Amino acid sequence: MSLTIPDFREVLARRRLLAIVRGSDANAALRTVITLANEGVRLIEVSLVTPDALQVIRDARAELGGAAVLGAGTVISAGDARAAAEAGASYLVTPAVSEAVRAGRELELPVLAGALTPTEVVAALDAGAAAVKLFPASLGGAGYLRALRDPFPQVPFVPVGGVGAAEARDYLAAGALAVGVGSPLVGDAARGGSLDELARRIAAFLTALDLREAQ
Repeated sequence: MSLTIPDFREVLARRRLLAIVRGSDANAALRTVITLANEGVRLIEVSLVTPDALQVIRDARAELGGAAVLGAGTVISAGDARAAAEAGASYLVTPAVSEAVRAGRELELPVLAGALTPTEVVAALDAGAAAVKLFPASLGGAGYLRALRDPFPQVPFVPVGGVGAAEARDYLAAGALAVGVGSPLVGDAARGGSLDELARRIAAFLTALDLREAQ
């Protein structure tokens, strides 16, 4: 599935929950991605710090087809961006404003670019970001997002970092387009932990955020 920037923003607005898979075992990471999709979370980022992350993306796409929108995370360099595109990522996620943002634009892949300060928000947009990953969101919480939205009311923000279910509700209420959630949702599943426990966390998150129909 290829996405344009309007498509990606629409997917973020509809799904509202982006699951971040970052683990120490490729097979466990793949099983985690499949479980997330099967249990109703269909917007998923696989961090490139995961061993064999690109193969995880390839294998997940082969198994899930169009049932999930898969992206690559922790994309820092232009080389990372190209490799992720070749693996079949539909979008890129960066931790900061780097050359990967412009590379994603050149590859015609939407980029969720990491930024924290107003200056970084502007730089991310100037580089061609489709949306801004407010990271680490835990430094300022929902109040900081509200403050940023005063000068940037049209910017699509996706808070990431320290986002549990309660924080996710607050960010969405503060105007976030979506939220990115890693360990509070995924837990230790991508390191070989229980998939049954992962399924329970997924159900709890979707219920807490009233997202069952959206997913």
